[in-house]
Amino acid sequence: MRIEHPRQTALLLIDVINDFDFPAADKLLRFALPAARNLARLKERLRDKGVHIIYVNDNFGHWQSDFREQIERCTASDAKGATIAKLLLPEKRDYFVLKPKHSGFYSTPLDALLGYLGVRTLVLAGFAGDICVLYTANDAYMRDFGIVAAADCIASEMEASNNAALEHMKERLKAGVHLSRHIW
Repeated sequence: MRIEHPRQTALLLIDVINDFDFPAADKLLRFALPAARNLARLKERLRDKGVHIIYVNDNFGHWQSDFREQIERCTASDAKGATIAKLLLPEKRDYFVLKPKHSGFYSTPLDALLGYLGVRTLVLAGFAGDICVLYTANDAYMRDFGIVAAADCIASEMEASNNAALEHMKERLKAGVHLSRHIW
């Protein structure tokens, strides 16, 4: 899938800076690490084309934290998600939005940022595919964004749930669902 207008496109990395400190983290990590490796390659390829890179990250209930503090916590040697967080570290020119709930749009400045950047198409990637990625996709659809789901860059605790979320995005939200190597 060729990106026709890179400057009108953003790659959303959803909840990838994550300490994986929750009850089912090990289930998600099993699928998240391979997805993160694919996502690291996709991110660099899209960045080189001029696509905007935006991290959309949960605040994990730390209402007074900022994204830099989250990076520090999630890359600490004792954090389960350190390998993934280090693999997907943001660069200075990347954008970030902290979210309080599942959708990247709910109670965040994401919509305003996308408008400012002139973005009309979103490439979605991250965790968990059947929750935060799906809810962000739904809200993007409601705002008339074009949606591309990078299927091998999205992970959930259960493969069946992840596949169902991708199918929902394709059938109901009119998303293009593609392997990352086919997104360029």
